[in-house]
Amino acid sequence: MAVTGIPLSEAAKGSFLQISGMSVQGVMRRRLLDLGFVPGNTVEVVRRSPLGDPTAFRISNTTIALRREESSLIYGEPIGGETE
Repeated sequence: MAVTGIPLSEAAKGSFLQISGMSVQGVMRRRLLDLGFVPGNTVEVVRRSPLGDPTAFRISNTTIALRREESSLIYGEPIGGETE
């Protein structure tokens, strides 16, 4: 399964991405889909903890913190032509 885009763990604070896919399987995939991490949804990188892990993301008017190991498996395309 080829997934395009950048991992959410590499997105800059304040950036918006449209989810293009994820390479997570099993129960974790179901939980992330239930939380709104569905391809096509927009996610905002809200803030990172002082040590960089976890990171808070806003999706569907909800703020959710994900560890780097989880957010590195979710991919998105930057919205608005943002580049790092």
